[in-house]
Amino acid sequence: MVTKVHLAQRPEADDLLGRSPLAVLVGMLLDQQVPMEWAFSGPYTIVQRLGSDDLDAHEIAAYDPERFAALLSEKPAVHRYPGSMAKRVQQLCRFLVENYDGDAEKIWLDADDGKDLFKRLHALPGFGKQKAQIFVALLGKQYGIRPEGWREAAGAYGEEGSHRSVADITGPESLAKVRAFKAEQKGTKPAK
Repeated sequence: MVTKVHLAQRPEADDLLGRSPLAVLVGMLLDQQVPMEWAFSGPYTIVQRLGSDDLDAHEIAAYDPERFAALLSEKPAVHRYPGSMAKRVQQLCRFLVENYDGDAEKIWLDADDGKDLFKRLHALPGFGKQKAQIFVALLGKQYGIRPEGWREAAGAYGEEGSHRSVADITGPESLAKVRAFKAEQKGTKPAK
């Protein structure tokens, strides 16, 4: 899996997201209560702090929890809530080690169809219904992972031409459209 994405709006972070299934999964996990590009830059920051080229589910799962929380808390913090997100990232990695031998890509490569893909993603720690649907849409729209029925499994996030979520961000212009959509849904002004 190597694809060109613009989720973090930072070339080095986006390069990692384009080649690392675990990085994009962790970015999606971090995508809550912070701007999308901050969340999707998180995996790159973690990689840098680990002194690695990629995220490794086995390494993160086995990392000392206090040290991992400290790693995510260093300035600039990986997330607004670095301690709780460190726990969530480790929970996700432990789940991947126990269920997919640490290989995030097996979640979608082994899925029978869109419904099965959604079910697998929804079973991940930290992935509720909406997050799982958005991730199905992200895989289909930007990574070419399109099992039969993926658009239906993604719900409204799978609609072609929509600007509802990170699945629709292909650059600064589409990021602004997604922000405008989210602001409209909340009845607020779009963030800049």
